[in-house]
Order: sequence, then structure tokens, then C-alpha cells
Amino acid sequence: MRIAGMVRNTRADGPLGNTRMMDTWIPHRMRAWAIAGLLLAAIPAWAAPPARGDVPPQALGNDRKGNAVNLADQRGKVVIVTFWASWCGPCRKELPILAHLQQVVGEDALKVYAVNWGEPRLEVSRLIRQRDWPKLEYLHDPGGALAEQFGIVAVPHMFIVGRDGTLAHAHRGYSEASLTRIMQQVIDALPEEVRNREAGAAALGH
Repeated sequence: MRIAGMVRNTRADGPLGNTRMMDTWIPHRMRAWAIAGLLLAAIPAWAAPPARGDVPPQALGNDRKGNAVNLADQRGKVVIVTFWASWCGPCRKELPILAHLQQVVGEDALKVYAVNWGEPRLEVSRLIRQRDWPKLEYLHDPGGALAEQFGIVAVPHMFIVGRDGTLAHAHRGYSEASLTRIMQQVIDALPEEVRNREAGAAALGH
């Protein structure tokens, strides 16, 4: 089966009273708004997610062996950066699909980075060491610094980076029903010679 055909086969009222009472109420409310504004201003601004055509943040931290991971090193490949959590149902549905797609396409053309969002490192390590857990490059984001750079406020949140290093597609808060369309976008981003080769050919060294 050719890679290009894989996907096809696989939701006023203010206080009442006299003028004196109203004059008392308005300053108090204004002070409350002012305090709220100061508190919000003290919170660091969360970055907006990269938009289509943008170059996303390049440094993704370290892999499980301690090696630095940088998207610039994957230029020429289609790269998926997906933020996930173990309690996220759609995340757990997509991980095996992504692992299978990476395997049949080949890591020479497609690379997937699965970044865990906000869970303790030991718990995540124990999970991904399970024999039947999808085989992917898992990254941890201590403190949420990477999630902040990518504007992550919920999972799943996936970024599909094209071969030129710019963002081709981004998806946030999607359901299992959307995965077929998303996987087709990944396949469409591959070069024609990769789409037309037999599934698994790269893994076999063909």
C-alpha cells in the first residue's frame, strides 16, 4: 500500500437607592476594577500560538538521553510537535496513530515530538516505558516554559511543521473524529516521492 492511500483506508442592575448611595457604590466598584487590573498586569503574558507560515520556537529542550532537540536540525522533513497529557482521551488516541505513521513513512521524512504537558517526569517516564506504549520521541517540559512559548492552554494541541521549517497547520482541542483529516494533512505535506513509495520502505532500507 502506498503512503498516499493510508488515511483513506484507516461539536442594570446596579444598586438602587438615593444619589448618595450611588456615589458611594461607584468609587468602590472602580477601586475593585483597578485592583483587578493591577493583578492581571502582574501575570506574565502568555504567548500566542504560532500561526500558519510562522517559524515556530526551535529549541524544544532535551530528549530522554539529555541531547538538545532543535527543529532546525530537522529541516527538510515534515515535523509534528504535539502537546499531550495522559488524562487526555484524544491524546491517547492520536499517539499510536502518529507512531504508526512515523514508522511507515520513515524518520528520514517524518519526525514526531510528543511533549508532555504538566505532568510529573517520573509518572510520564513510567508510562512511556510500558511495552505497548507508542514508540515516539517524548519530551518533558519542566515548568511549562515550552508550552508557554507555543501558547498552549489546552491539549491536545498539534503543530505540523513543513519541510521549509514554517508552520503548515495547527490544531487545538480536536476530537478523535478529526484525526483522519489531520493525518491527511501530514501526508500531503510530504514530498511526492515519499508519498508514492511503499509504506514501510524507509524502515526496510529501500
